[in-house]
Amino acid sequence: MSVDFVTNQEIIMAARRNLTQNVWDYLTGGAESETTMRRNRLALDSLAFRPRVLVDVSKIDTSTSFLGHRLRIPVMLAPIGSLQTLVPEGGVAVAKAAAEFGTIPFVSTATEPTLEETAAASPNPKIFQLYVQGDMKWVEDILGRVKKAGYQALCLTVDTALYSRRERQMMDRWLPPSRRRSGYEHRAALTWETMDAIKEIGGLPFILKGVATAEDAEIAVRHGVQTIYVSNHGGRQLDHNRGTIEMLPEIVAAVGGKAEILLDGGIVRGSDVLKAIVLGAKAVAIGKLQGWGLGAAGQAGLVRVLELLENEISITMGLLGVRSMAELTSAHICKGAPVTPPHEMSAFPYIPGGQIV
Repeated sequence: MSVDFVTNQEIIMAARRNLTQNVWDYLTGGAESETTMRRNRLALDSLAFRPRVLVDVSKIDTSTSFLGHRLRIPVMLAPIGSLQTLVPEGGVAVAKAAAEFGTIPFVSTATEPTLEETAAASPNPKIFQLYVQGDMKWVEDILGRVKKAGYQALCLTVDTALYSRRERQMMDRWLPPSRRRSGYEHRAALTWETMDAIKEIGGLPFILKGVATAEDAEIAVRHGVQTIYVSNHGGRQLDHNRGTIEMLPEIVAAVGGKAEILLDGGIVRGSDVLKAIVLGAKAVAIGKLQGWGLGAAGQAGLVRVLELLENEISITMGLLGVRSMAELTSAHICKGAPVTPPHEMSAFPYIPGGQIV
């Protein structure tokens, strides 16, 4: 690597130096009071580990698989709109970093360059994330492009029927390029029936992103959804929602093994990743941390983020007394009292001042 960061805390500080206030607030902030964003962190910090000792952990396998593809660690790259505001290469930098490290990126409808350019940038599998921004003819056209470009799966995001009040952005008097597009009336009109139609048009392994309750997870499984993506949009949509790790157990129970489960929301540490795996997620995705890596050093910064997460995951697994993801069980976790007030930087105690504004 051409970057020498030794912690992700250093990467975040570098990103803050490099990004303008507008872009920093877009990436780092949440909706309204930012309660949901803080609850993502609080819910993770309210879980404690139960380690086992005298286990031979001289060889540890941090890998898993998703849709038949090997992941070096159970961490994928969440879809982010307007990536070009973080790094000029936009989605291409993410695709190349994912290929270099050994994971799968979600490519957002609302980022640049085109979905074809991003697909062609690297040979690794990619998942296309769809924001509905037109009628069904529009959907047919874009999904035709997605299939022609060789995407391995389709992810439909369904928690953005309305664009939230993201007050950091509002006070900056600035909107990201992704927000300047039209089409929100089509998202507001989505139903389970239109989801079925989109899934059929796509003809690809299908992921439903934005599920937050057991009730909707049950309906999704009845509609043949293959992967449930538990998300509250990083705390950027509905305020006063629950943290995603808090949602996870009821959704796992409702799905009953009939679909795989992904999760995002506040994942910034290797220990966060393992907590999600213990509670039933197949893998997680990172959003803000991905953006901070890009903001710090582009493709190289994002690869370094993943390397540092891998190191944290490996060490935590060894200290828990497990050698593979399959050995993690509910016996490795329990409730615990958080020790830090939750905010977007509370997992990084050595960042001066805690919150970087």
